[in-house]
Amino acid sequence: MAKRKRRSGIHIKKSREGSFTAWCKRQGYGGVTSACIAAGKRAKSTAIRKKANFASNARKWSHKRR
Repeated sequence: MAKRKRRSGIHIKKSREGSFTAWCKRQGYGGVTSACIAAGKRAKSTAIRKKANFASNARKWSHKRR
C-alpha cells in the first residue's frame, strides 16, 4: 500500500506566496532575514505584521521532506 503524503493544515494562496520576501527586498534586505522579520513586526500594516509573525514561527518548524 502506498503511503499518502501528509499535508499540514496551512494553506497559503498562490497570489500571496512570496509577498513577504518581496516586501523585504523592497525594504533593502537580501530576503527574509532576522532583521527584516523584526522590521516587519514593527510595520504599520497589519498584513505585513501578520506575515512577519508567520515567517518568525515558520523558522521554528522542521522542514524535512518525507
